[in-house]
Amino acid sequence: MTLAHALVYVIDDDMSMRKAIGRLLESEDYLVELTGAREFLARAPHTGPSCVILDLNMPGLSGLELQEALAGRGRAEQVIFITGGASVPTCVQAMKAGAVDYLPKPFEDENLLSAVERALERSSERWLQRLQRKEVRDRLATLTPREFDVLKCVIAGMLNKQIASQLGTTEGTIKVHRGRVMEKMGATSVAELVILAQRGEIAPASPDATKV
Repeated sequence: MTLAHALVYVIDDDMSMRKAIGRLLESEDYLVELTGAREFLARAPHTGPSCVILDLNMPGLSGLELQEALAGRGRAEQVIFITGGASVPTCVQAMKAGAVDYLPKPFEDENLLSAVERALERSSERWLQRLQRKEVRDRLATLTPREFDVLKCVIAGMLNKQIASQLGTTEGTIKVHRGRVMEKMGATSVAELVILAQRGEIAPASPDATKV
């Protein structure tokens, strides 16, 4: 199964292996790029779901070093390691660092294709989460500072009367602010507002945290 706009990178210092994997993936209708480790690291990330089939043992920049560099830059590509003779501790280290799978060479085509499918599904889920988070933060940016304070109080489960006391204003004013918050955030219920706030990584207000 392929995903729209998904891209699979193949990084292996063995050119024949790189090309063989590329042909296999293209036969399954995957969009593929064959590249070297440093060239890949220097390029801009793909703007969509992606995974990297990465040789664990490469001269110059090893697979683990590339994985570490990607993590350090906040890159979201999902990694599948292939190896011709990695030790167990090395493979464990790769998996702990977030690799989807590692496959010893020679591997079965079906095993690689299965790993690619899992990697792209995970990547797609994370891209969706990123898009949702960006959408929520764009909405949050339209709130005034006082509306933002009200939002945090609402998602904390506070009533209008409690919010008014917390913020040092009237209950009627809070009703107005609350209505604007719901409208700007595109929420139709408090439960929906809580979900949006969680996506935007907004913490609920604590007692007296915003009182003036």
